[in-house]
Formats: sequence, structure tokens, C-alpha cells
Amino acid sequence: MLGWGAYNSIIGHEGIGTVVQAGRNVSTSMLGKRIGIKWLYNACNKCSICKRGFANNCAKQLNTSRHVPGTLQQYAVADARFVSRIPDGVPDEVAAPLLCAGLTMAGALGHLDELQPGDWVVISGSGGGLGHIGVQIAARVKKLRVIAVDSGDAKRKLSLESGAEAFIDFKMEDVAIRVIELTGEGAHATVVVPGTKEAFKTAPTLVRNMGHIICVGLPPNDMDLPISATLCAARCKAFPISCHLNIFG
Repeated sequence: MLGWGAYNSIIGHEGIGTVVQAGRNVSTSMLGKRIGIKWLYNACNKCSICKRGFANNCAKQLNTSRHVPGTLQQYAVADARFVSRIPDGVPDEVAAPLLCAGLTMAGALGHLDELQPGDWVVISGSGGGLGHIGVQIAARVKKLRVIAVDSGDAKRKLSLESGAEAFIDFKMEDVAIRVIELTGEGAHATVVVPGTKEAFKTAPTLVRNMGHIICVGLPPNDMDLPISATLCAARCKAFPISCHLNIFG
């Protein structure tokens, strides 16, 4: 919509609906089932990436609302192999955001499987649509100690209610200094959710040696990571990338 790329004229990739028709080679048992349609419309299932179980990273993948019509319509067509069953009792308005924001944050935090319960992670943009889900996954599923970074009382409240141990208002405090005060050496990892140059520039100052910086935010296409290559080599930092093209379906 912002002209960043060629998208289908029908957008949307967080659709929840009920199956009313099954195509060829699709079991009729799916009829009447409640399913979700994600960004990942389908993948080749043949390449080395797909065979390793990472269809979300397939170079030949098709994406809902980009390559094929999206979900903001009365009826949508989906690849039955790549839809998600929605459990009974989970409302549509709760399930839908999990198909994008939730999967994005699950994918981001999936890069941190080597961290142990009790390790520190900083999540910037913690009070936003993606950030607060990331705080919940990190704190309640992975049992990490979360330092939330955002601004304003509403974001503070949501971040702490989501499981953050501490909240830093980046407009009121020096984030790097506060992170060192809380952790001693710096966090074991930071997840950069905002797509701003300032958030990416601050990230290396928040983690200890051998720390991880997980890039989630989608900045403008012409923005390069403002991170020193010398700093990466000297401190052995790792920079996995997790974004809407790298979600776990």
C-alpha cells in the first residue's frame, strides 16, 4: 500500500474463516472446519530448505496478498497444505493477529533456543502489536528475564502485564545504561521490533559479548543496518534476521 513492492490488489494475510468448498485431492473432512490463512500461501516442499522443515524460508514460496489475492474479501482460496486449524474457543479476533504478529515473534525468539531460563533479553517496541506478544513468549514460554523498551504509561502497563521484569522508557532514560545496571554485563539477546534507525543503532550497546541481535522491524528499503563490522568481529556478535518473510507456520 505504501508502494514498497508489488502486492496483489486484494491485501490481507491474517484471515480466519470456515471451509465451504474443498478442491481436488483435498479431504472433504476439512469442510466446515475453522482455519487461518497466513502470509505463507505455499512453498515448493522440494528444495533443501523445505526438506529441513523451513518452508517459511523457501525461495520459491508464494505469499498471501502479495503473489495471490489476500484475505480481505468474502471468500478466499488457500492451499490446504499450509492453512492452520483454529482451536474451538479461540475467538477470530484473538487468532487472526497470531497468524502474522504471533508467528513473527515466535520465529524471532526461535533463534534464541540456546538461551537458558533466567537469561536476559531486551525487547524494544515492547508495547506494540508484535512486541507485547514477544514479551509473553519470552517470559512465559521461554522463562527469560525480559527488559521491555518503549515509551509512555500505556506501553509500560501492557509490557509489565505481558510478563516483562523491567520497563525502560527510551524517551526518559538512557537505555544502554539501564540495561547494564539491570544485567551487569548486558543482555544475552535483544529483539529489535521497531523499524527505526535509532532502534537498530542502539541494539549493539544492549547485549554482552557473544550476544544475539534479532532484527524484526521492517525499515524503509534504503536503510542499511547502522552497525559496525569491527564491533561484530571484536565482540563476536550474531545477527539473525526475523521478519514477515521468516515466520514459522
